[in-house]
Amino acid sequence: MLIHVVFFILGLGALVLGAESLVRGASKIALSLGISPLVVGLTIVAMGTSSPEIAVSVGAVLNGTTDIAVGNVVGSNIFNILFILGISAVITPLVVHSQIIRQEVPIMIGASLILAMLVIGGELSRLEAALLLVLLVAYLVFLVRQSRAETKEIRDEYAAGVPRRGEWDSHWAVQVLLIAAGLGLLVLGSNWLVDAAVVFARALGVSDLVIGLTIIAAGTSMPEVATSVMAAIRGERDIAVGNVIGSNTFNILGCLGISGVVSRSGLEIAPAVLNFDIWVMIAVAVASLPVFLLGRRIGRRRGLLFLAYYVAYVVYLILGAQQHDALEEFSTVMLSFVIPLTIVTLVAMVIREQQARDAG
Repeated sequence: MLIHVVFFILGLGALVLGAESLVRGASKIALSLGISPLVVGLTIVAMGTSSPEIAVSVGAVLNGTTDIAVGNVVGSNIFNILFILGISAVITPLVVHSQIIRQEVPIMIGASLILAMLVIGGELSRLEAALLLVLLVAYLVFLVRQSRAETKEIRDEYAAGVPRRGEWDSHWAVQVLLIAAGLGLLVLGSNWLVDAAVVFARALGVSDLVIGLTIIAAGTSMPEVATSVMAAIRGERDIAVGNVIGSNTFNILGCLGISGVVSRSGLEIAPAVLNFDIWVMIAVAVASLPVFLLGRRIGRRRGLLFLAYYVAYVVYLILGAQQHDALEEFSTVMLSFVIPLTIVTLVAMVIREQQARDAG
């Protein structure tokens, strides 16, 4: 068991280093070729931070453990919003740009709803997975066209990322090597992580799905954690929020799209995901919109609320995996009191915020 713990940790490290190397190399070479810095930020960086999820899910599909592939994406999206935004807001209140509210969050919600409709029959076929990839391409084309109208302020903001002569990674050959090294580390790390996770699941007596929804989901989200937390510490609050929302969209359209296409007969969706987890993912995505609308910021108290809900979700999964006697009572409290109270509070806060704007 100890050797598998070592490989799990090494796998996480390889995923984080691989994503960092891939993002750095791809971003620098794109900027060197004159591609818009904004497009690079919205596409290559977002896909780079989602690359561990893609690597792990594809590796899981090829190894025949589709529950890990699906649980990884659903769990990562829940983790990204509740944990990453929560911890980032606790560090410093996050200001949400109007474009994220008007465009990126609705797109994330739309992608979540489309996924739910496609898997309602208990399977994501290869054709449906290909449809997700087509939607991803359409989204990227939309971003590229939209970037043509970017303002001088935005160009100046992202211009700092353009490689200067004399920097160690300013030469194209180094950038290509960074990309190659990043891809290699992602493949190696995903293999180690999936193999170790399967061993853990069998040893602990829990399903591959629960491992995918929790440990692997958190592990593959480490690039998003590092990016958002560092952005929050540096005061780059838009990046902290945009990174999470963009990665969630890429996880659904890109990660599940690629995983479904490379599978032999599509992805089988576990009943637990259909009946619970995917609806938690959608609920979290939808609930984030009114939170963002409240003064276009996420304060520390709302950040703590996000963290508390993530803890509650993980507790529910653990109790369910063990068929614990407290599961029914815990579910009753959450469904009958905590969730309805939260909904009422959010609605009241939105109404109060709107009334304050109208009065002002």
